[in-house]
Amino acid sequence: MPSTINETSLKKRKRAKVPEKPSKRTKPESSDEEEEENRQAEILLLEDEILKSKKNYNNITVLLEYAKEQEDDEVALFATVSLCRVFLRLLASGSLSRKIGQSERETVVLQWLKGKLSEYKKLLVSALGDDSSASTALTLSMRLLKAETQIAGDKADVTFPKAFLKDIVGALVGKRFEDVHEEFCEKYLGEHADIRFYTFQALSDILANHAASSIDDDLFNSVFDMLSFFESVPESADDLGSLYIVDLPKKKSDLVLSLHQQKKQCQSAWVALLRCNLDRRQRKKLLEIMTDSIVPLFTQPELLMDFLTDSYNAGGSLSLLALSGVFYLIQNRNLDYPSFYHKLYSLLDADMLHSKHRSSFMRLLDTFLSSSHLPAALVASFLKRLVRLSLNAPPSAIVAVIPWAYNLIRRHPMLSFMIHRVMRTPEAKEAVESKGMDDPFNEKEEDPMETKAIDSCLWEAVQLQSHYHPMVGTIAKILSEQFTKQWYNMEDFLDHSFQSLVEAELSKPVKKPPVVEFMIPKRIFLPNEPGSGVEDNIFVKLWDFE
Repeated sequence: MPSTINETSLKKRKRAKVPEKPSKRTKPESSDEEEEENRQAEILLLEDEILKSKKNYNNITVLLEYAKEQEDDEVALFATVSLCRVFLRLLASGSLSRKIGQSERETVVLQWLKGKLSEYKKLLVSALGDDSSASTALTLSMRLLKAETQIAGDKADVTFPKAFLKDIVGALVGKRFEDVHEEFCEKYLGEHADIRFYTFQALSDILANHAASSIDDDLFNSVFDMLSFFESVPESADDLGSLYIVDLPKKKSDLVLSLHQQKKQCQSAWVALLRCNLDRRQRKKLLEIMTDSIVPLFTQPELLMDFLTDSYNAGGSLSLLALSGVFYLIQNRNLDYPSFYHKLYSLLDADMLHSKHRSSFMRLLDTFLSSSHLPAALVASFLKRLVRLSLNAPPSAIVAVIPWAYNLIRRHPMLSFMIHRVMRTPEAKEAVESKGMDDPFNEKEEDPMETKAIDSCLWEAVQLQSHYHPMVGTIAKILSEQFTKQWYNMEDFLDHSFQSLVEAELSKPVKKPPVVEFMIPKRIFLPNEPGSGVEDNIFVKLWDFE
């Protein structure tokens, strides 16, 4: 028999305790409080009469009227809790279960009780949409969900109440209350395998109605938070948690405790969300967790091909975020993406080195260009383009580009001509010295095979050696020196920020204090004494401070 629900078990609700004997009640402070206490006492009396005799079942109707009352929220909530206790007792006693040899009158009563139970469940679902009662309604709904399996009578006929859970989940994602949503995820979704399994199924059905239309932010955020609630991907059935409905037959319990089936249901829910008409911000939110949290849960990652390729073709930050997902499908699922390097080259624009996704992009770019089978002309285009963009990049980006360029040249020795190109004839050398040289690199060319970068040189690296930031100038000199180092660890450079560079400079020990002024001035804002022979400061010439 399930435990009864009392006022003290509802931690979210604060209400004065109702005394058991009216004679011992404290004296009410006002007539409104006295009336409320009288109505609560009446509710308790109606509840007690229902549990004592079947003749008093009509009291359920009265309690439902109290629960629907909109003028007094406290009385309505009190009646809602009382009704939950009533139905839990009726379910535990088998009063809502069909028995062999039942009379026609008993069958009519049974159908009437089931109708009232259905009405009460609708009341609970509607209460989930009210911030003041949502937490209590969630607790009552989940307890009723667990007890509802007792209707079957025979354990072999027990089924999970999927329809009721779908209504609960629909109400939770329809109205976004952070504390209630978090309570459901922590207490039920994250702890019980069957709740997780059928919640994913319910989300798939709910999102199927939004496949052709745009989805509002509240619904998207609620579904997204519910699907991405789990920090790690389960690796075995033991990671799925226990069963909330312990009376499920073995065949059904084995289904929800199967890791493959759990992933399959989760995959269906994610696919249903991806098929909605998402805006750019919503797509970004999905792409940020794509490779870490979404792809590992898919039994068929190729279902992500359309979404990822569409995002990759969208350009801008969406392309940067979709890049890792596209690469995963190319590497593991043999995705055929025409002109992949052509599209990758187009991502190297003026904003790329200023993007917050710069580090992840550089890691992927290093992977994409690591193959020794790539044409030298293609790799040279990426090298030249990125070094050219460094001229207008922040220092934190430049200190990553230079070691990346060093590693790329070491990996592709054919590119070494770009840092040491010797004029082969005296005439060519004289022409360069007298007239200079036009850079053959065509930065407006979109095809990396046609930019003629292989015929150019990395003169930009020489300019970076005179950068205002000392660390940038020092690092840029590694391309002008002998390549004695095998390679640089990119992780030491990728996550720098301007603040970290400044802190690195300030933390260096100062061997010799720098000279700030070659001659300490006696006066700055006032004119010098006549006849001193010292010229007045520029401030004195421009402003009069006297």
